[in-house]
Amino acid sequence: MNLIHLATGNAHKAREMQALADASGLPVKIVAAATMPAVVEDTGTFAGNARKKAAALKAALPPGAWVLADDSGLGVEALDGAPGVESAYYAGPAGDSAANLAKLVEVMRPVPDDKRAARFVCVLVLLTPAGGEQRFEGRCDGTLRREPAGGGGFGYDPIFVPDGFNRTFAEFAEAEKNKISHRARAFAALARWLKENSPVQGSGV
Repeated sequence: MNLIHLATGNAHKAREMQALADASGLPVKIVAAATMPAVVEDTGTFAGNARKKAAALKAALPPGAWVLADDSGLGVEALDGAPGVESAYYAGPAGDSAANLAKLVEVMRPVPDDKRAARFVCVLVLLTPAGGEQRFEGRCDGTLRREPAGGGGFGYDPIFVPDGFNRTFAEFAEAEKNKISHRARAFAALARWLKENSPVQGSGV
């Protein structure tokens, strides 16, 4: 099994990516960075931020590594796309996921039910051993509940209801969410590219 180094120290995200890889049939092991270099996510776009994270980690690894980075967030139509690329810092630089969620719930309280459309967006950037770059994007449209529901997932999952369902992502089983989420859709595109264009031959570091 070959390695893909994931440009994050978030163990939950690494587990989710591994589950997506397993479901796709890719013979890879996805490992979170033991030490992720500091990156200022200031590009203003998901793709730009993902590219910066991937490049920072690749520079810290031996030659020949496969590196994958993700940048994702929630865009709310009533907020002109916010929090968007600032999703992880919506409540401020000292905030955490709980604070971000609480702030969004409060900000959205006056918004009527028919104006609560939102979408999760994920951009994956894959850097190959030869220095090539591939980009993949996935999105999942839905609406926002007024109050959180469910104990699963993370981030804004407790208030996001994907189109076609009446449950939040936090009420989904992980395997069920991994069939329709923004990250799942981006990863499916990545998996297709790897299968069609380049067998994974990582460094095994």
